[in-house]
Amino acid sequence: MSTASAPLLVVLAGARGHGRWHLDNIRRLEGLGLVRLAGVCELRPLDAAELAETGAPEQSSDLDALLESTRARIAVVCTPIPTHTDLALTAARRGAHVLLEKPPAPSYAEFRRMADGVAAAGVACQIGFQSLGSHAVPEIRRLVEEGAIGELLGVGAAGAWVRDEAYFRRAPWSGRRRLDGVDVVDGALTNPLAHAVATALALAGATRAEDVEHIETELLRAHAIEADDTSCVRVLTARGARVTVAATLCAETAAEPYAVVHGTRGRITFWYKQDRVLLQRGGHGPQETVHGRTDLLENLVGHVTRGEALRVPPEDTGAFMRVVEAIRQAPDPVPLAAAYWRTETGGSEPRRVVPGIDALVDRSADTLGLYSELGAPWALPAPAEVR
Repeated sequence: MSTASAPLLVVLAGARGHGRWHLDNIRRLEGLGLVRLAGVCELRPLDAAELAETGAPEQSSDLDALLESTRARIAVVCTPIPTHTDLALTAARRGAHVLLEKPPAPSYAEFRRMADGVAAAGVACQIGFQSLGSHAVPEIRRLVEEGAIGELLGVGAAGAWVRDEAYFRRAPWSGRRRLDGVDVVDGALTNPLAHAVATALALAGATRAEDVEHIETELLRAHAIEADDTSCVRVLTARGARVTVAATLCAETAAEPYAVVHGTRGRITFWYKQDRVLLQRGGHGPQETVHGRTDLLENLVGHVTRGEALRVPPEDTGAFMRVVEAIRQAPDPVPLAAAYWRTETGGSEPRRVVPGIDALVDRSADTLGLYSELGAPWALPAPAEVR
């Protein structure tokens, strides 16, 4: 463990797209004196405007060479999903600790190769599920364990987002299940709304691979893509709780994603992007609270310098990766008939909308039901199941 007070050197692999968020966050931590951006790994170097207020970090398209020359202590990996495992292992072999963007890998085998490899290298790895840095998560778990809402029945999560057709053209792997024979699995549940899945599992106390008993999936698509854009999954945990997540990228109106913890005597609703919690139970008025959040890169720095416990180590995403694997192994998403979606052209790009999906996603969270059980006219006859 380092006891030095000097900022830790950081390299960022993937600084465009979502990587811009990481670049801004690194700048914030630079202002606190915690890190210094030593290098950027991109196929096309960032220009001066993109590097504004960042100084002049070394740039390279070769992460291994960049780590060797900068001797960075931390690598932030925000690159296409199929590259995650190899780049995380490249960093680990150089002795760099890793913040790895979600989903950590496109298959359970690749996840295990990554997790086992970084552990063998003796470096720390944090998986970028920012919602799991919310202080609301352990607070909700405490309320459940203390019986505030009675016996835990299950957790339902809902994600109704709007994505136009340009979203699926943002990169060659966008909306793909496979690309050039390599798994990608870029579906609604595994990438854009992956936080809904990981958060729901965490609230149910089921984060590790062995916490999952079996999984049912229903995968559909309105867009002309390979992956799912309207889907749901139900996990039976080893403790007997049900975790259901319903998601769509074809919402009528974009809404804040949330999870509902169901108990025999009440419920807890968690809007995880807002860190907002609503506790409702018999004999009490509703109680709403807003919680703080620990940034995951800041937590990783604290782990390296002061031994802080990691918020999201790889093993605590094993259950999520079991869901990814179930989706990977499931039959390809079923295209919705044209009668069940419409095209809206009011924005800069057209987008496809599934009428009624917003209410259906909410009903799933409320009832823990799958689309096929809620009467959706386009639903699959029976969910695919993985044990």
